[in-house]
Amino acid sequence: MDIEYNIQIKKIEAELEKWLPGINNTGIPAFQATSTGSAWAQEVFPEDVKKIDDESLRVLLTPVKDMLSRGGKRWRPLLLTLVCECLGGGDAALPLAPLVEFSHNATLIHDDIEDDSEERRGKPAIHKIYGLDTAINSGSFLYFLALSCIESYKGDNKTLVYKLWAEYMRGLHLGQAMDISWHRKVSFVPTIDEYFVMCALKTGSLARLAAEAGAYIAGANGEIAGKFGSAAEKLGIGFQILDDVKNLTTGVPGKLRGDDVVEGKKSLPVLLYLTRYPEKREMVYYCFHAAKINGSAVPEVEELINTLNAAGVLSESEEKAHSMLLSARESFSSIEIDKFTVNKRSRLLLDGLIEAVS
Repeated sequence: MDIEYNIQIKKIEAELEKWLPGINNTGIPAFQATSTGSAWAQEVFPEDVKKIDDESLRVLLTPVKDMLSRGGKRWRPLLLTLVCECLGGGDAALPLAPLVEFSHNATLIHDDIEDDSEERRGKPAIHKIYGLDTAINSGSFLYFLALSCIESYKGDNKTLVYKLWAEYMRGLHLGQAMDISWHRKVSFVPTIDEYFVMCALKTGSLARLAAEAGAYIAGANGEIAGKFGSAAEKLGIGFQILDDVKNLTTGVPGKLRGDDVVEGKKSLPVLLYLTRYPEKREMVYYCFHAAKINGSAVPEVEELINTLNAAGVLSESEEKAHSMLLSARESFSSIEIDKFTVNKRSRLLLDGLIEAVS
């Protein structure tokens, strides 16, 4: 089964390469295939690119190429293409893979700036290498470059896909605003229900976009697309909770263990603990404050992690994440698509996607 996913990911990487030549090289990509007057620049920029010097293009593109070349699970474009293929659309959604993957990576660049994160995918965060101004500009450019694949798309539903992207990107940024406001207000504790709304917006939005776009491109109606979108949203929430738990246990690959404590993040384990032990709030706030001032190496980070573990909220959160992922898989499997010529291979791959990327 892994071989089948690798075949699909290679197709996706080829589409990403079309819009960011050089991202599949090892390490920080060399500045290539983007010289002034090149076909790539002519495609992306409406102005006379012959007047743009190589250095300007290099400053813009090197950070985003660096981010994309670091890899990633690529589960969002996998979801997009597998839903479309499952409904008999073949590879029709493949040219739109950059729409979700570039948008996702743009959010990572900006998220690391907002959190002042040190690392991403095993290397220094983009703003730590290239500077804050360059990272903000390049991250924003990646959002807009994502739209280029819609402009060049030859299939139907271009307008609909654009509307979906705009709607869910608005939702994503609202979810991010909620998350930011919560960790800025040290003494504010959102409800568990509010937490899931935030996750649905911040992490579920791009998953919904991928699934619904894939369904519409294959010719599905709004009802079927919405069912795929709802299942994908559960998938996004489940992955978010798992990432939050891993940050406080084994550590998320490519990031520093305990980063979320430094950020003061109101993740599910923290919310479960504070809801059950309100008298411990000052201790939690103190650990957040000490970590923010001195970084993840301070003893207060381990103190909080050990406290959460002893209270059982880390394992409970992990169980909730797996429950969400199981619900997502069941939702995908139960969608009635009898009117379509179902591709059995992609249906099996869609069913196994959760295990493949978690």
